[in-house]
Amino acid sequence: MESVRVESSVWVGNKRYRALLSGWYFSWTELDKKNREKKTISVPISEVIVVLEGQVEIQPQKRVEDTDRDFTLFYVKRSGGGAGRRALWCLGRTKFCCPSRDLRDQWVTQLRTALKTHSPSRPHRLLVFINPYGGKKRAKQIYHSLVAPLFELAGVSSHVVVTERANQARDHILKKDLTGFDGVICVGGDGMFSELLHGVIGRTQQEAGISEHDPTVMLQPCDLHIGIIPAGSTDCVCFATVGVNDPVTSALHIIIGDSQPLDVCSVHHHNTLVRYSVSLVGYGFYGDVLAESERLRWMGPLRYDISGCLVYLCNRSYEGVVQYLPADPQVSSPRDDTRCLSGCRVCSESTERLFPHSDSCSSLYSRQLSLYSSEPEGEWMSVEGRFRCVSLTCMSSSCPRSPKGLSPAAHLADGTGDLILVRDTNPLGFLTYLHRHTTSQDQFDLPFVEVHRVKAVRFNLPPGEEDEFGDEEREGIPSVVPGKAEEGRAGDVESCGDGSQQYLAGQREEEEEGMKERGRKKRDFLCGLCCSNPPAVSVWNCDGELLPYTEISCRVHGQLVHLFARGIEDEAGTPVCREGNRNCRGRCLLHN
Repeated sequence: MESVRVESSVWVGNKRYRALLSGWYFSWTELDKKNREKKTISVPISEVIVVLEGQVEIQPQKRVEDTDRDFTLFYVKRSGGGAGRRALWCLGRTKFCCPSRDLRDQWVTQLRTALKTHSPSRPHRLLVFINPYGGKKRAKQIYHSLVAPLFELAGVSSHVVVTERANQARDHILKKDLTGFDGVICVGGDGMFSELLHGVIGRTQQEAGISEHDPTVMLQPCDLHIGIIPAGSTDCVCFATVGVNDPVTSALHIIIGDSQPLDVCSVHHHNTLVRYSVSLVGYGFYGDVLAESERLRWMGPLRYDISGCLVYLCNRSYEGVVQYLPADPQVSSPRDDTRCLSGCRVCSESTERLFPHSDSCSSLYSRQLSLYSSEPEGEWMSVEGRFRCVSLTCMSSSCPRSPKGLSPAAHLADGTGDLILVRDTNPLGFLTYLHRHTTSQDQFDLPFVEVHRVKAVRFNLPPGEEDEFGDEEREGIPSVVPGKAEEGRAGDVESCGDGSQQYLAGQREEEEEGMKERGRKKRDFLCGLCCSNPPAVSVWNCDGELLPYTEISCRVHGQLVHLFARGIEDEAGTPVCREGNRNCRGRCLLHN
């Protein structure tokens, strides 16, 4: 379809401009008295929020002055970038005055038509879950003061659920009618996001008749998008997919319908699904830190710093056998110094590899299934030894304290994860490894560290090594085996098929009580430098939750879910893309 071109003189304040709508962009150029061009502002149509007649103000409250020749454009504006900081998104507003009302009406009509043409996937109705207890308990205030006015301005309706218990959001998604919703939004931290993730994946598999408990099954990709409004004590997923933890930036990504595919790692114990993960599955140091922090919840976010110091002083390592299925090294490598940024080439090419012949296949699931059925699995590799930590991440896992994350070259949507093995070393060496996460130095350039790009991982204890974390110690952690779940906690699980409602048998309150009870039973968990009988096994940290099993298997499912995001934008400023670049679609340029 041929794009419409509209051009005319307009006034912004007391200055004359030439406005131009062409292709994927709307721009206005200042003209001097001799009709010479000065500054130009160009906005991608995909980043226009709304076009309204008249002069419109939204602060401190929405006010419309209906004038015959004026219209107001609201759009995405970037601010605060540079000096190593990512630019925040904010709401830009410009009021235009046209020579006549007919010309004003023409501009409004053409801009709205361009919005429908170039941004057809914008959400119209959203299901919003607010966790009022997470972080600094400001989630409700953040939503109603910063996010809701933007949704109202853009014409996005929302149904808001303020959660009162753990897993309420997950259960709502699994069991309620979601007809008419274009996405689900969490206002909270990584824990709240995990609830939505398990709910969306579980519901999709239920509707497709797929058992999530089969570790070899290829899961059905999810159509329902997930959005994150950061308001928790940890917002690592938001930071790793957007680049900043800012509610307004995230809300604007949701409004314009940005879509970022995301790999998800399924974690199984034998033939039982334990959890899904998108950021970190960690054993050893990271598991010990989380286990210790559960006893210090009263300290708030500071508990992670204290726990980290205490666990480091314990100087502990663990025996284990790690098996992994390598990914194709010709596609990408965790040591190739590339960054997964917005418009990532590796992820884009992976979409074509994961879902070939998209126009000829009847469904996304059949495309993925046909690919994996024809793709040889490859040869499993095995590493045995004593490790400080074993980590698997499907993203960089960057955060404000570690801007490049656990694995700086990890990709969001290439169907692989990065396996990081840190072998036993002296305390100074391990401290060097940890410190490099906060600097620009390569944390993998150490003799006791190795990293592999993988498609699947298994972890087992060495032959003859018994899991010291036995039945008595596991009493506080809910079982995920369906039979044992009903037997041990009758009435706690509402069964409705093979979906994610069984991925943890109890509610989060029970988990926390279980962790506290476990802490009382095992007071010598942090046994100090001089302990004569340190524990033989650690625990797994899966996206901030403790797993009840030591021996697990993990498999990465490529682009299983989609977020309202576009990946991290380049610090140096978004690259200029010429009109006609088929990969641009107006999403990569905004001159301020």
